[in-house]
Amino acid sequence: MIKRLIVICITIISSSVFAQQGTTSPYSFYGIGSLKFKGTVENRSMGGIGVYLDSIHVNLRNPAAYVGKNVDAFPFDGESRPVKFTIAGTASNVTLKSDSGEASTSSSTFDYLALSIPVGKFGFGFGLLPFTSVGYKLDDINDDGDIVNRFRGEGGVNKVFLGFGYQLSDKLSAGVDFNYNFGNIQNSAIEYAYTPEGDIVQYQTREDSRSDLSGLNVNFGLAYKTKVSDKLELSATATYAPESILTSENERTLSTIAISIFTEAESVINTQDGDVAQKSEITLPSRLSLGAGIGDPQSWFVGAEYTLQNTSDFSNPVLDNDISTFENASQFSLGGFYIPDHDAFSGYFKRVVYRAGFNFANTGLVIKDESINEFGISFGLGLPVGSRSLFSNANVGLEFGQRGTTNKNLIQENFINFNLSLSLNSRWFRQKKYN
Repeated sequence: MIKRLIVICITIISSSVFAQQGTTSPYSFYGIGSLKFKGTVENRSMGGIGVYLDSIHVNLRNPAAYVGKNVDAFPFDGESRPVKFTIAGTASNVTLKSDSGEASTSSSTFDYLALSIPVGKFGFGFGLLPFTSVGYKLDDINDDGDIVNRFRGEGGVNKVFLGFGYQLSDKLSAGVDFNYNFGNIQNSAIEYAYTPEGDIVQYQTREDSRSDLSGLNVNFGLAYKTKVSDKLELSATATYAPESILTSENERTLSTIAISIFTEAESVINTQDGDVAQKSEITLPSRLSLGAGIGDPQSWFVGAEYTLQNTSDFSNPVLDNDISTFENASQFSLGGFYIPDHDAFSGYFKRVVYRAGFNFANTGLVIKDESINEFGISFGLGLPVGSRSLFSNANVGLEFGQRGTTNKNLIQENFINFNLSLSLNSRWFRQKKYN
């Protein structure tokens, strides 16, 4: 049964990798796309908090977590901590609502692939995950119901990271992630022309642009844990990513096209180069996150986290427009978990981890003087698989949320996300007790 579950999880996640469309949000038109959540399904199921740190789950939100818990602590009690591997994918269904109507879209995406290796007081982590995603289809329609402009976009930025953590003391650890960001964003815009009688003309003009993005940035982390009683453990975390630069290599073309009135297929008649800076720089804003939580590691935990990002410093000279600006972004997250009986010999669901949480965020994007906010509620299960001594698990999560507003003819997104991951553990550095 367990092997079948693992095969099913890998198959579903692999399918999302090869058929992925990272987002269908119209708000991915702005900036360099919609920012993807950097964290595991376990984090997302608890409202997005990353303050809980243990030795059996990869934590992508804080590089200090690569060290894991002290070797002498629960659940390993003097045994070697495991090497941790995790992979995840998400399927989303979104209802787009405006003053003029609504429509539904869906997408699937690969979320992350990561490995964490604790060695003594050190810890190492590396992996791959999306950073931003672009995937929009927008039509600008006039009062007569005619299309004035059509906008399309796809692509995004991915992140490869290599991280290091070090246990400064029994209670305090520190770490740093080195990230290489890469990807491309492709945008097209068609300006429709009509005859005085209101008939669409034979040829239209399409502008195509492409930006190839790359750059480095770092993320620093601290994690503090201490016992406040025989059972209760207090955790506190902090992460900081300083401002960084992405290099953008740009190209733009202008094409005369003919559009089929039956299939809307576009046929290119001729093309010429457009006017655009061939190379530019994009400023990625700094980010600070602080978290704290308390609980019994064997039974329950509750924590909160606040993140502030200087998004007002964001700039992208190639993709700027007249109706959007950026302000500083922020997010508050609250969540936790409960385990009925982690050491139960009978009753599988007594060992299941039950997670829940919520978050509220100002995304930093402002359109027509309206701040784009987001709210989400999440639930999840951590299902034990394999050997009890290694604490591997399959994680499922469900998120319900809302982004944006219908004010000023904007679009409100109501989304449901289904998250699935595998968190697998293995001991590589276990010492023999007997010869």
